[in-house]
Amino acid sequence: MQRMIFAFIVAAGIAIVIAPWFIRMLHKLKYGQVERAEGPHAHSAKEGTPTMGGIMFIIAIVAAVLIFSKYSIALEYSIPSLLIMLAFGLVGFLDDFIKVKLKRNLGLRAWQKIVAQFLLAFIAAFFAYKSDFLGSKLYDPIFGEIELGWFYIPFMMFTIIAIVNSANLTDGLDGLLSGVTLIYSLAMGIIFLYLARAFDSGLFSAPRFIAESDGMLSMGVFAFAVAGGCLGFLASNCYPARVFMGDTGSMALGGAMSAMVIYSRSPFVFLLMGACIVASAVSVVLQVGSFKLRHGKRVFKMAPLHHHFEKLGHKETKIVSGYMIVTALFCLAALALFMR
Repeated sequence: MQRMIFAFIVAAGIAIVIAPWFIRMLHKLKYGQVERAEGPHAHSAKEGTPTMGGIMFIIAIVAAVLIFSKYSIALEYSIPSLLIMLAFGLVGFLDDFIKVKLKRNLGLRAWQKIVAQFLLAFIAAFFAYKSDFLGSKLYDPIFGEIELGWFYIPFMMFTIIAIVNSANLTDGLDGLLSGVTLIYSLAMGIIFLYLARAFDSGLFSAPRFIAESDGMLSMGVFAFAVAGGCLGFLASNCYPARVFMGDTGSMALGGAMSAMVIYSRSPFVFLLMGACIVASAVSVVLQVGSFKLRHGKRVFKMAPLHHHFEKLGHKETKIVSGYMIVTALFCLAALALFMR
């Protein structure tokens, strides 16, 4: 538990300390946000705000995990999780770089994003499927173990891609994704701690796998490092934001959350804990589907859902705090399910 707390503090501290220098560097490089023409009109004032700030908390998370992980265990748990986070963060970085350097506000082409995400999701899912300490079984706190066999790979690929893109869609207001991910990661850290204790006491019925207790604690360090990085970033990203995380940060956080889902083996719980993130993706699917099938009719005033609330007249800070409150409540419900 101490390692988890220290990882949180160090990640937050690093993100806060490097922020002034990093923001000045982004200003100097003229890496400013390019707002979409079809976005909310009020967001036009954010044009030029430095983006790609996600690099700040990525550095903080990596440093904290490397400092406080036990390397013999980390190589099988938190290090692969870092690699998943970094890989998706790299895709986001390329997307951001094209936007800010070439002034093309759509970034990477759709097919490029799809190919990259499918490839990374396949590698992560295949690694988990073939590993001795994960395998093809999922765990649900209500229904128990679920054996998927070879179907684990496509199922987990879909899960990873869905989480990453949902996180990307959620990053639309100052402090929204970083705030929601902060709460989610803290809750996941507590779940990993509980799983470690459950393995130790023999209460958990899943098959034994390599260093199960220490492995879960290693993932607890990772989860708390992600939470700390988000907290440190919020110091610069809360309204009015002095820096945006960009796709670099949103896709990296999506990758980090995917890694937590993989190692907890509980993707169904994400539907509860990440309800606000899921809502962003669902709202876009409903909006696009309705527009095409109902001849231009829309379900929401604007998608993703947080922009709908903006159009209804709610202040940005109120929407963000509402999302964080809802996430906290759903995470508490998930913790209750795990620990019943």
